[in-house]
Amino acid sequence: MKILQLNLEKGWRGGERQTLFCIQEFVKAGHEVHLAARQDQALAKRATEQGIKVHSFAKPYQLLFWLIRNGSQYDIIHSQTAGSLSWAALAKPFLKSKLVYTRRTAFDIKPKKLKRTLMKWRKADVFVSVCEAAADEPRRLGLKSLVIPSAIQAYEVNTERAQTFKQSLQGLEGKYLIGTTSALTREKDPLTMIKAIAILKNKGLPVVFLHFGSFGDMHQVCVDKIKALNLEDEYRLLGFHEHVEDYVSLLDVFSMSSISEGVGGSVFDAFWQKVPVASTDAGGLKEVLADGCGKLCPVGDAYALAQAIEEILTQPEQRQIMIDKAYARVQERYFVGPMGQAYLSAYQDVLARK
Repeated sequence: MKILQLNLEKGWRGGERQTLFCIQEFVKAGHEVHLAARQDQALAKRATEQGIKVHSFAKPYQLLFWLIRNGSQYDIIHSQTAGSLSWAALAKPFLKSKLVYTRRTAFDIKPKKLKRTLMKWRKADVFVSVCEAAADEPRRLGLKSLVIPSAIQAYEVNTERAQTFKQSLQGLEGKYLIGTTSALTREKDPLTMIKAIAILKNKGLPVVFLHFGSFGDMHQVCVDKIKALNLEDEYRLLGFHEHVEDYVSLLDVFSMSSISEGVGGSVFDAFWQKVPVASTDAGGLKEVLADGCGKLCPVGDAYALAQAIEEILTQPEQRQIMIDKAYARVQERYFVGPMGQAYLSAYQDVLARK
């Protein structure tokens, strides 16, 4: 097969990582794979470094005209993001290719956006969701959706890099390190996390929270809240880091406070590195962390999140049981090999339709 992957996002987040994993698996299986990506962004650069043919675009709308001219050379065009699907859906009448879309979010569509969203979703010949929670909305709207979970590659942590980074920070001695890898955006609800750390501080637990992630629309609000709660030493906004997967190994607890979430792929890094997880039960997180693989809390409940973190820190036997379950789960369900094969099977099925 000749396959084109679409992802025009800026930066490097879970969707970009999963896009690259897909490309790697498809190439490994012997298929010709190209990528359409945002010019000068991390995904385009990393794919180029790995010898992948990259078609890069400075502006997202440029993809539309390129697809109309060039898209039909591909058997499969796979939109890995909602933004790229918008342009692929507009180009669909001019294409011979089959269009695949992966939905990575689990929120309900707002009424004012429903008609437009449904129109572009219906252009997909194969609709994939990364978890059951992400599939709920398209199914409610009458669409069929496969579920192919996001995944992780087996890898070795660069402990030297992690320790060098830790040494660059001040005031971590004798502290429990809690952390996350998420952008400072509304759907990630960083204010609930900040409040949870304030609760732990007030209870006398020596904690420091390391927040890795790009500075989104909640950045200034978070800065102000941290200052208001006198958490400048306990809550560190560290921004985007290239090798953040290595830094997860520094943590005593990995935590997420999302209001809306697909899978939360960084949870897999915590599982793989045997770091226990405390999280809200948003979207696919309740699926990934079910059966004792992590602590689950109601969305927006800072007290419950603080309690979950405290229990992990102070109950070593339960902590180890959780770690063992999570490590087994990531090996059984969330490795890239099965994910890649599931997508290739979906591709082959849709190409076989008359």
